[in-house]
Amino acid sequence: MSTSTFRALYVEEQKGGTFTRMIKEVPVEQLPDHDVTIKVEFSSLNYKDALSASGNKGVTQQYPHVPGIDASGKIVEDRSGTFPEGMEVIVTGKDLGSNTFGGYGEMIRVPEDWVVKMPKSLDPKLAMKYGTAGFTAMYGVKRLQRELIEPEGGKILVTGATGGVGSLAVFFLSELGYEVIAATGKMDKTDFLKALGAEEVIHRNQITDVDSGFLLNRKWNAAIETVGGEMLDAVIRQTNHDGAVACCGNILGHKVETSIYPFILRGVSLLGIDSAICKMPMRLKIWDTIADMDHSKLPDDYSRIAGLEDLDKEIDAILKGNQWGRVIVSHQK
Repeated sequence: MSTSTFRALYVEEQKGGTFTRMIKEVPVEQLPDHDVTIKVEFSSLNYKDALSASGNKGVTQQYPHVPGIDASGKIVEDRSGTFPEGMEVIVTGKDLGSNTFGGYGEMIRVPEDWVVKMPKSLDPKLAMKYGTAGFTAMYGVKRLQRELIEPEGGKILVTGATGGVGSLAVFFLSELGYEVIAATGKMDKTDFLKALGAEEVIHRNQITDVDSGFLLNRKWNAAIETVGGEMLDAVIRQTNHDGAVACCGNILGHKVETSIYPFILRGVSLLGIDSAICKMPMRLKIWDTIADMDHSKLPDDYSRIAGLEDLDKEIDAILKGNQWGRVIVSHQK
């Protein structure tokens, strides 16, 4: 890598509203004028990245752009004086990869208050095995715990369980002693989900193929719901008294129509997960909790490495719902 350019997946808008992706050397002066410059070693692939890389203006308003909402690597320069040169750090969420050049470039430049010092038991590659997906999943766990959802209280449902957030939610909850029901449309991944710690694997249709009653039979004490739409409604109506549903996804739609009765007759709580704008004290707690997990218990096939040149096919797969586990994006040659 030269001192004047960096290699990146570069997305440009063409005439007629089409978008092209290419790997190119990007001038360093195109990075924003923030305090902290980081040499990125690893990133990861998330659904939001795929949208940004495909020209979704709801995610990225201005092009050309470098996607990648996750990044880990080493400090090159920090004008704020907070982080020494060479320190390993993590950046996830905030505006990284949305409207600020992100982790699919070998360099990023961000504000000081976006940066997290690497916890001792993590390294740049392992941190991106978790990335925003792991951060979001653990935030969901923290939100449930804040509502006093304890392991002895009953089963916890995880929807979209083969995706990044869902699969890590299964793993984290299981490691923390919860009995997990994993819901998926990919029943061929049953063994994969059980290796992550799921006690039971069900088809997602078992949740949504129910009648329209305001209240349905109670099947779980709480849920981490990652897909939205009709799934969120069905999950809420089948949640136990004093239960809670942590919501973080919209693959099945951004609207939800449900009844007031689970909230006023069962005391169910609906919890939002704002992982992109999570405040730093909670952000640090989440990363510290992730760092304390037994990383060796993640299945060997849970993640795979991809270079920038592999991202086109991986982006296509995640947009079609064919992705499972985690894709770690490597800048190492």
